[in-house]
Amino acid sequence: MTHMGMEQNMNNDVYYITASELAARGKENIPDELLSSKHLIYSSPATLAFNSPGAQGFGVKRAGLAIPGSVMLLVAPGCCGRNTMMLDQIGGYGDRFFYLLQDDTDIVTGRHLNRISQAVKEVVDSLETRPTAVMICITCVDALLGTDMERVCRKATEFAGVPVLPCYMYALTREGRVPPMTSVRKTVYALLEKRGRKQRAVNLLGEFAPYDDGCELYQILKNLGIQIIREISRCRDFEEYLSMAEANFNIVLNPESRLAAEDFRKRLGIPSMEMTRVYQIDKIQNQYRLLGSALDTQIDDSSYYEEAMRAVRDFSDRYPETSFAVGEWLNADSFELSLALLRYGHKVPEIYGTVTDVNFIYIKKIAAISPDTRIYTNLSPTMLNYNCSARAADITIGQDAAYYHPDSPNLPWNAENKPFGYQGLRDLFLELKRLQDENQDIYKVKRKHK
Repeated sequence: MTHMGMEQNMNNDVYYITASELAARGKENIPDELLSSKHLIYSSPATLAFNSPGAQGFGVKRAGLAIPGSVMLLVAPGCCGRNTMMLDQIGGYGDRFFYLLQDDTDIVTGRHLNRISQAVKEVVDSLETRPTAVMICITCVDALLGTDMERVCRKATEFAGVPVLPCYMYALTREGRVPPMTSVRKTVYALLEKRGRKQRAVNLLGEFAPYDDGCELYQILKNLGIQIIREISRCRDFEEYLSMAEANFNIVLNPESRLAAEDFRKRLGIPSMEMTRVYQIDKIQNQYRLLGSALDTQIDDSSYYEEAMRAVRDFSDRYPETSFAVGEWLNADSFELSLALLRYGHKVPEIYGTVTDVNFIYIKKIAAISPDTRIYTNLSPTMLNYNCSARAADITIGQDAAYYHPDSPNLPWNAENKPFGYQGLRDLFLELKRLQDENQDIYKVKRKHK
């Protein structure tokens, strides 16, 4: 049975469910309030940034420009085009976006489709340097029209003389078999052609920004004799991008890249294996054991393990049983991170996240350790009534969690360069200790001046 939680000092209801209640219901009976597919619009965490997911971080528009030397033609109504202008503020993007705006008649009749090829050619001809590809980004308008963008792009390729690829910014397909960010992860590798494979080369498939330079995965692979490690975000030019087709295998570091990995296998004959970002140190260790087993070798990760564990102990010994409120706008799965914090001896009274079949396994384990942990959903309009003045946690993690507890110290933990493995765990606890140390110093200063 779910609760309509009564927050302190407030009479308005805010929806939540405890971990034990949710675990008892099972993943086949998740309340509709927690399922994004049961809502017309999934409004968070984008709403808290006051712009669309396509304009914040690596949405479809920015991700589609991962191919070195590419440009993008956004085919959309003016309202969808305006928030793209925000990306002009990010270095290197201001001169890579072009616009073909749709008016009311275009939206009703689809007549804009006849102008796309000419628009692509005009873009290509206007540039001093010929682009390696033109990405056409289309919105829900063309989804509703049923536009065959593969055909449109083939026609534009023939007319303009450069590769033209589709990027689907369809919020309507977010809950479908191929969501927008899964689709674009496949699209950005579409220009790779079969080449001879190099035994000591590997691709990392996952994000559109590099993994942190200090991530131990790079050194571990080099210790195994891997000489070439490529990520699309680190490709300096188009030729280096094309050389990703020479990899002996791929490592999938984000589940949304599985479709891309399957395309690598079918088109280029490159197999893949998968690793996941987690913060439970035994799970990190086990993943490296499995990686070594797949490569028929043993991996010595003991130094990385000890370094990460030292950071966890240093924080936990100084600040035992710290309470955390964990959001979903961060470089982690909200529920896996919460479980890790609980297993390290801390408290997690509140989680703000979207429940899926994938992370339900963490919820069951959270329920066994902390049955009263409250799970809130950013989907619910009742969160407008959340009592932001009530300090439910010592520290908040995630930018959305900061919104709900503005007076608590916050660690956003959403930098573009992504954490992974032992490095991610180590740096998380180093940052938590720095944050709490600074907060203690501020508290001492305030007391001194009272």
